[in-house]
Amino acid sequence: MRALVTLLLSSAALLLFLPGPARAAVVCLDCHDRNQFTNLVVHEPVREEKCTRCHNPHVARHDGLLMVREGRLCYSCHDQLPNRFNRGYVHGPVADGQCTVCHDPHASAGASLVNEDLARNCLVCHDKLPLEFKYVHAPFSNGGCTECHLPHNSEQQGLLKARADELCLSCHQPESLQNGHENFPADPAGCLTCHNPHGSDRPGLVRNVLHPPFEKDCATCHGLKKMQAAVCLDCHHGVSEEMMRIHSHLTRQDGNSCLNCHSPHAGDDERLLRGPLQQLCVSCHMDVIEGYRLSTYKHPAMQNCGDCHEPHASNTLSMLKGDGIEVCARCHESQGAFSHPIGGDVIDERTGQAMTCVTCHNPMGTEFAFHLLDDRGKGLCILCHKNY
Repeated sequence: MRALVTLLLSSAALLLFLPGPARAAVVCLDCHDRNQFTNLVVHEPVREEKCTRCHNPHVARHDGLLMVREGRLCYSCHDQLPNRFNRGYVHGPVADGQCTVCHDPHASAGASLVNEDLARNCLVCHDKLPLEFKYVHAPFSNGGCTECHLPHNSEQQGLLKARADELCLSCHQPESLQNGHENFPADPAGCLTCHNPHGSDRPGLVRNVLHPPFEKDCATCHGLKKMQAAVCLDCHHGVSEEMMRIHSHLTRQDGNSCLNCHSPHAGDDERLLRGPLQQLCVSCHMDVIEGYRLSTYKHPAMQNCGDCHEPHASNTLSMLKGDGIEVCARCHESQGAFSHPIGGDVIDERTGQAMTCVTCHNPMGTEFAFHLLDDRGKGLCILCHKNY
């Protein structure tokens, strides 16, 4: 017994003479296997055994006993990064401050502490990306995601390093365009209109679903005198009727507005979209996305904009799939029973329009709880009730 007491007192005395962080590290490594903190690249605090620079040894409000929220903790040292990463299109984990989705905070075999082999790291999240193609683009087959994409943010959609045409022409010589298109005029700015940059089951990486005129006879569309949206609407009669609604994408752009979203030649599904629906919406409505990202309170992210909005046209404001009550009530089934009166019989005196959910809430985000337009204590009410 005396020997045990002597040993404990000796150990305690030794710890007293060790520097604070080192003393903490010795205690940490009594339980945490040192091998998991050893690799080709080691994070500086780990290498210096300063565990308490990131972790509280006793109690914390955050997972892993982190001192503060993950992204904020990383930026406390990497303080030059927030301004760099808060521009243009921002990668989801970066926007959410989830650095460890891609980086190991302790040690890694990859440069910049990337968790795994770069391609596998990307595919952990991008798991819906098809992996089996008959023809595969070389950078994709080699796992070189960052040959074309930036991992944090970019001024280009899809986090591309540069405009798509510039990227393509950095490897594919311009003279090859004419040869590859049988001397038909080829616009290098529209490479992704027809080609899938990852892979395809068709030669030349042409997208798998072809527009019938493109597949059979180019003259069906080209060479006609009416080169506006009428060319498309001559065949797509159902869409033609939709576009006659009060609020329409057809009237928003000069030229053929169909081509803002749809490829006239080939696509990855029957809609022949130029890209994922969400990306297409963001390409024009970047201000809405910026507001959403910067808001403190926001509606939980939906799968895509088309959950609430019509893509072509609508008889309701903001091209909603119903009025401002109907769209919300599809998910919020009970709230209307105890909320402020709304509906056609309740008129907002400021606008003369019927009060709906969006009279008080902005689903794209605000600075106030429940994404209200103002403080729920009083500020919201006095927007209408001036004498409240």
